Amino acid sequence: MTPTPTPTPPRRRRRHRRLLAVLLAAAVGGTALLLGPGGQAATAGTDAGRDGGATAQAAADAADTPGAPTAPGAPADGPSPTAAFTNPVVPGPNAADPSIVHHEGAYYHIATTWASHWEIRTAPTLGGLASADPVTVYEESAPERCCNFWAPELHLLDGPNGQRWYLTYSAGVAQDIDHQNVHVLESAGTDPMGPYTYKGQVDPYGDDRWMIDSTYLTTDNGELYMLYSFWEGTQNIYVAPMENPWTPASPGVRIATPTHDWEMSGAGVNEGPAVLQHDGRTFVTFSASHCDTPDYKLGLLELTGDPMDPGAWRKFPEPVFERNDAAGVYGPGHNQFFTSPDGTETWVVYHANPSASDGCGASRTTRAQPITWNEDGTPEFGVPVAPGEELAGPSGE
Repeated sequence: MTPTPTPTPPRRRRRHRRLLAVLLAAAVGGTALLLGPGGQAATAGTDAGRDGGATAQAAADAADTPGAPTAPGAPADGPSPTAAFTNPVVPGPNAADPSIVHHEGAYYHIATTWASHWEIRTAPTLGGLASADPVTVYEESAPERCCNFWAPELHLLDGPNGQRWYLTYSAGVAQDIDHQNVHVLESAGTDPMGPYTYKGQVDPYGDDRWMIDSTYLTTDNGELYMLYSFWEGTQNIYVAPMENPWTPASPGVRIATPTHDWEMSGAGVNEGPAVLQHDGRTFVTFSASHCDTPDYKLGLLELTGDPMDPGAWRKFPEPVFERNDAAGVYGPGHNQFFTSPDGTETWVVYHANPSASDGCGASRTTRAQPITWNEDGTPEFGVPVAPGEELAGPSGE
């Protein structure tokens, strides 16, 4: 399958055409141009200049009309040169199981380290993350949770100490991935770079069972839940109500287990839940099949009632995002979502491999692309774009 290029958002294309038309018409009419806030053009000068300004305005209005022709000499529609980037967003080695947030003018990236520390990259543009230096924000030495740091996520939540960043992740003992558990850190303030302090292990059953891939769900009425994954012969997804971001209020309930063939490649796996809320609806993506195969992919759930009612979680019958052999993208999965700086776009961040023979290791890189919405209100992910394919950066950069 040929990958579908991601189009420049229509609003952005119109803005570019409008500005180009103003510049062109003003040059013809002898108008001096002043660029105001947001790139809006204003005219100044003689009567001839003002006449030119009127011509410029008319040309701009035409350029702002859907389907209007592009002004002569103007470049074809395409990504803004200042915002363009290519995947992978972060090439690795610490780029699997990624999470990206945008906060107060900057992007923050965190991903699996397989070590005893967390590191964050930050940059003012999405494309800038690739060259940003990682900064260590937390190190752990306690032997029961020192090692194998996996699947971090950053969430800005209202906690007991006010609004704070919570870093939830999986960790365990050295050289033994059979003792992974979920843990939570809390920031000292509202800076995603911390500093962070350890708050506790999330243990809904009090039996220290193997548990990974945690994320938070906040309902419209402010109730907080944690979603996570247990191994029980298959990898299953659970949800539990939370007293605070690190303390369960009661044991969780199972909401998803592998049932379809596309969830069974290599092993029966439902893991890596990620919450996506839009127009009053709550969706949860999850990763299906084993990460050691090129068939690792994303499935979709929708919450239709009480989060603690397993029957209120509807699983879609087909995967929503999977390998794109023609583009050289294999095993796309373990995603999260972030919103563009101006709030108009939703983006998916995920990891993928460059080869069908790669598996669950450091070959996985962080990728990102925008998603759209179908007429029925469900998310449309399209196909994973090829590495090196130029994309316009998130709107508002």
